[in-house]
Amino acid sequence: MVRRTKAEAEATRTAILDAAERLFEARGVSRTSLQHIAAEAGVTRGAVYHHFADKAQLFDAMMKRVKLPIEQARAALEACPGHEPLVRLRTLLCDTLRRVADDAQTQRVFEIALHKVETVDELSSVRTRHREAVAEHIATIARCLEHADLPAQDAIAVHALVVGLMQTWLLDRGSFDLVAVGTDAVDALLDGLAGRVNAPAG
Repeated sequence: MVRRTKAEAEATRTAILDAAERLFEARGVSRTSLQHIAAEAGVTRGAVYHHFADKAQLFDAMMKRVKLPIEQARAALEACPGHEPLVRLRTLLCDTLRRVADDAQTQRVFEIALHKVETVDELSSVRTRHREAVAEHIATIARCLEHADLPAQDAIAVHALVVGLMQTWLLDRGSFDLVAVGTDAVDALLDGLAGRVNAPAG
């Protein structure tokens, strides 16, 4: 038996993930089987199982290939003292919107995550992993807001704003300028949150 090199194994894994992205976007996650993915990638079903235990693990790996700016800078965000985190958070949220607007792979992955994960029992583990990622994202924003002396619960509003903008834009990508409209919306929300805290007691 010929042993595959590490580079060959990685190339196979990448081909499987690329195939999954294409099929999940075209067919939806529930209507795409591992056999479909194997055929699209030009590999055996056994090769898929060699790299991924199930569809949920494959979905998770696909999501992790796209690192948004706020995820990449999580440690730096949480370490920033004083009000600097609010400025940094604004930059990262706007960079995230720009990344979605400009990068085709990021668009595909978020199109799948936001619009192609059907509510069926088969995908319960996929939805669980998705919920965990959302919770982690909200927790990161919350810690950043706390460093800026803002209520942690406001992280839900910040997260909902950005995800809502992305979801609406992905439904009709020509309907508005995601970066311009999104930047204005992020500024308005963060300014409003900061102003509410700093407003004199009346």
